[in-house]
Amino acid sequence: MSLRMNGIVVVGAGQAGFQLGASLREGGYRGPVTLVGDEPGLPYGRPPLSKAYMLGKTDAAGLALRPEAYYAEHAIAVRAGTRAVAIDRRDRRVGLACGDTLPYDHLVLATGSRNRPLPVPGADLPGVHQLRTLADAEALRTVLAGVAAVAVVGAGFIGLEFAAVCAQKGIAVTVIEGLDRPLSRSVSPGMAALIEASHAAAGVRFLFGAAVAAIEGEGRAAGVVTRDGRTVPADLVLVGIGVLPNQDLAEAAGLPVANGIAVDAMLLTDDPAVSAIGDCAAHPSPHAEGARVRLESVQNAVDGARCVAARLTGRPAAYTAVPWFWSDQGPLKLQIAGLCMPHDRAVRRGAADAGGVSVFCYRGDRLVGVESLNRAGDHMIARRLLQTGLTPEPEAVADPAFDLKAFALRPA
Repeated sequence: MSLRMNGIVVVGAGQAGFQLGASLREGGYRGPVTLVGDEPGLPYGRPPLSKAYMLGKTDAAGLALRPEAYYAEHAIAVRAGTRAVAIDRRDRRVGLACGDTLPYDHLVLATGSRNRPLPVPGADLPGVHQLRTLADAEALRTVLAGVAAVAVVGAGFIGLEFAAVCAQKGIAVTVIEGLDRPLSRSVSPGMAALIEASHAAAGVRFLFGAAVAAIEGEGRAAGVVTRDGRTVPADLVLVGIGVLPNQDLAEAAGLPVANGIAVDAMLLTDDPAVSAIGDCAAHPSPHAEGARVRLESVQNAVDGARCVAARLTGRPAAYTAVPWFWSDQGPLKLQIAGLCMPHDRAVRRGAADAGGVSVFCYRGDRLVGVESLNRAGDHMIARRLLQTGLTPEPEAVADPAFDLKAFALRPA
């Protein structure tokens, strides 16, 4: 198939969409490349929104993945502030909300995800915020200086990162979580306990096992009411209860979806002219024993885009990259390599009171993931171990004298 007449259209101009365009050019593709994004402006990075941007350490210009000149120099067209509304797979055309249509030879869906709504009375009151886009972050940063008490609904990554910012600013903050610990779906119980203790020491209050019944207030949010009758006063509420994949466009076009757009090991849908990458894609992973996973990370966006770009430029290979994640929460840098959940054995290396700790997670006799807290060296070693398939014995990992780096560098 020629990819030079109508070219490649990418629906989504976030990290994955940008990387796809950049990697196509790096791979020698010379046909038209068009990024379609429903947000205004050029592609930008989201991770700093809940941290450096909220603290005023960077601005909107500092979030840009590349300056405007880059797109002109590399002949990448960006249709910003434009929403794709339909895919005509037969004629290979994408319809836009403005009425335009874009023909394609290959379509890449990088539609990302959206915040999961909080289905309780009062969730639409002024003073209730979410945090996903630059516009969300701008709204939050504008009002944050004038609030005295914040309630965060959800003890996931975004919620904890924002809570850490509030604590650093001296704002009273309460995190309300329906489960029994923070990051319960993402990290081991031991790591969750360390993270909770650090936040608590900084002044963050936690309510666990607390389901939200309503957000109360007369014309504006004034507090969060839990189902067991407790009320948490707050003049700002941040809702961070997870995300949903943006799969509606694909589903309406007849593409299979299942908690994301279903793709194969090459990140190709069942239509040979359509691929999907990033948060919206559910792909089979060798790190999940071949099961389909949907990953919400910069790593997955970047590596998935590179995989598809390589295939489209004549260098096909299955997507086997090791998943890895990070989260900065005040003094904590949490880094995760692999897919730790579920696991049936966890082994600690290091100690939190000695500068950092890592938790090595095993499923049976195989290392499946490593959680590192302020221990970046372990994280880099873990990524190599998981890529090569080397598994150190749990007893060795627990031994401070064991040379983990030397073990990781030996031939697989």
